[in-house]
Amino acid sequence: MTLREKILAFMRKEAYKPLAPDDLAAEMGLKAKELADFWPLLAELERDAVIIKTRFGKYGVPERMNLVVGALSASEKGFGFVIPDDPEEADVYIPPDAMNGALNGDRVAARIHGQRPGGKAREGEIIRVVKRANAKIVGTFEASRHYGFVTPDDARLRQDVFVPRDEWGEAENGCKVVVEITRWPEGKRSAEGRIVEVLGRKGDPGIEILAIIKSHNLSTAFPPEVEAAAARCRDAVGADELKGRRDLRSLPVVTIDSEDAKDLDDAVYVERRKNGHFLLGVHIADVSHYVRENSPLDDEARERGTSVYLVDRVLPMLPHRLSNGICSLNAGVDRLAMSAEMEIDPRGRVVNYELFPSVIRVHTRLSYNVVRRILAEDDEELKEEYRPLLGMLADMERLCHILRQRRLNRGAIDFDFPELKVKLDERGRPLAVEKRVRSIAESIVEEFMLAANETVAEHMDKLGVPFVFRVHEEPDPEKMTKLNNLLHNFGQALSKPDDIRPKALQKVLGRVAGRPEERLISTVMLRSLKQARYEAENLGHFGLAATYYTHFTSPIRRYPDLIVHRILRETFTAGGISAKRRQKLAAVLPEISLHASQRERGAAEAERETVDLKKVEYMAQFIGDEFAGAISGVTAFGLFVELESGIEGLVHVSSMDDDYYRYDEERYSLIGQRTGKVFRLGDAVTVKLVKVSPAERTIDFALAGESAAAPQGRRGKGRPAAKPQQGGRKGKNDGGKGRNGGAKPVDGAKPAKAAEKQRPPGTKRKRPRNTGKRRTRADKSPT
Repeated sequence: MTLREKILAFMRKEAYKPLAPDDLAAEMGLKAKELADFWPLLAELERDAVIIKTRFGKYGVPERMNLVVGALSASEKGFGFVIPDDPEEADVYIPPDAMNGALNGDRVAARIHGQRPGGKAREGEIIRVVKRANAKIVGTFEASRHYGFVTPDDARLRQDVFVPRDEWGEAENGCKVVVEITRWPEGKRSAEGRIVEVLGRKGDPGIEILAIIKSHNLSTAFPPEVEAAAARCRDAVGADELKGRRDLRSLPVVTIDSEDAKDLDDAVYVERRKNGHFLLGVHIADVSHYVRENSPLDDEARERGTSVYLVDRVLPMLPHRLSNGICSLNAGVDRLAMSAEMEIDPRGRVVNYELFPSVIRVHTRLSYNVVRRILAEDDEELKEEYRPLLGMLADMERLCHILRQRRLNRGAIDFDFPELKVKLDERGRPLAVEKRVRSIAESIVEEFMLAANETVAEHMDKLGVPFVFRVHEEPDPEKMTKLNNLLHNFGQALSKPDDIRPKALQKVLGRVAGRPEERLISTVMLRSLKQARYEAENLGHFGLAATYYTHFTSPIRRYPDLIVHRILRETFTAGGISAKRRQKLAAVLPEISLHASQRERGAAEAERETVDLKKVEYMAQFIGDEFAGAISGVTAFGLFVELESGIEGLVHVSSMDDDYYRYDEERYSLIGQRTGKVFRLGDAVTVKLVKVSPAERTIDFALAGESAAAPQGRRGKGRPAAKPQQGGRKGKNDGGKGRNGGAKPVDGAKPAKAAEKQRPPGTKRKRPRNTGKRRTRADKSPT
């Protein structure tokens, strides 16, 4: 046990009151050697609010002082929630007058005052900002004669930033800028700052994407020392690098990815054995060989946490020389790999496995489209072109079905929500919005990566070494109770909502498949689950119904995978991992896991925002058109409607002027007080596009046709939902492949003329007539 762990364990379990530092050291009986480290460690713990120092100079732990420490998630309406560091704790509601200068994303300490009225979340007030999250803010500069203000692009940062005249730099009125905070808000006084970067004028081509990049603190270039380190890496594998590696270059290993992918982390091979078993080889780029611990490359990769796949560009975790070069498993060249070979029986059980460093040479680069057309469409021309691989592809398909069935048998939850791809022209203007097709090709890679991730996780957990796991905890019982209340409306139920198992949720999805309420129940169920995250402790993966899970398969684009490789490699050495090394890993892995989880969420948000921006720009040409859609979200301020193309917009309640509508939170519906009309999540409706706002990334609809008079289907009952689309992202449950979380079995400029012929399905061309109401910032809050 480390000294840090000893201090915390004592304060949490044995100390009966807050203690002065000398008393704490004495009570713990620390040795002279430990005392030297005690004082700086105590200061570090207090700085990070892991322990709290009282006004009388005594120390205690937050959970025993009616305090909670965590990240502040602020709303555009002014209130917020503290998301505790301890995932077992409930969130704490912070009213607007108790924010005390804290901003969205800040790490804070809050005092709990009690339960909110009506049995809702705990309520409290911010007493301390532990760490600021917004040292720089992106926004629009407004100049007056002697001073200026920056209005943040992020509406959750509700206060403008005051900028003195001598801190403007070269900014002009209306410019999009980056402002660095020099004085934080306090009481009624706004934050103060200075302009450190002028991005351009509002409306300039590409300015909105650049603003999103800057607002999420994403790096577009690598520091010189990192580029220099990358330049020192070899272009090809040398003979001296093969010692201790198994030579697999004779195997017909293949990669399967999208046509435009350049960072190929994984290659696969399947062989059918005489005993009926399958040999599955999953070979992952050995990035840890090139990115050594605490090197400039490693420090930069740790800070970035992940590659970010924006709508118009990729911001890689590693320099292109590595990510697209020596680390990428390109066809026809030697590459170093970390290999997982698994023998899998006809029931999908891994009966034997080996993990080892290797050298491979990819035989053929395949794309998802090619594999789909061979296996699902029986394309004769492609079958002839890839004839030597047909037997292995057939075995891959068989093994994929076996692995998937085993996963479903144990209770894994599969959601199937569409992921959109925006096609751009050379100037970054949207040409079309398409749903990504998910086929047997994606499923093959997904199942193989899941198998490898689980095998590595179980192997490392049983070795008992410090490690990084991918965890997905059990859902909150209160949310399951609310879900169960909804299910009762459709004759469904969870037998034990306070002790839920993934199999129970899977069965519900199976029973409602193809029924009108399927969309509604799938959406609410997904929102009721927790987010997957990285953790230094194995807590299992609820969505995958897996006892062991990690991310091993994408070290080029995810830092936790690189850490997993590094630790795995250390277990191959004689004597394994030393006690000193274990102690060091135990100390650093929790922080690495937390940072990686935060960067992952930030990257996903940035990716979603850039796609949303281009969707809005694309829809600008269809003002006045009518579309078929389905209600995808219900709030007190209106209905979110998703079109058949996957594009979503808001029908503001103020445009529903035929009645007064009451929001029923439990039934996810708006109900007309006079007419009794019910608009519920999943209902099919027809809407007219009335307004788009690229600056706010919003699309405004109004109900049209029969939907304006009454929702389609039976009043007050579950109306037919739009048929769920195939493909793409599969929710929060997480998987093994994919750009930023993998395949997941559990987010302006004038449009191009060429897009005129690519109108969304269900369009009825009308003359433009803007009848919508302007959406306020508060209206953009999620359902």
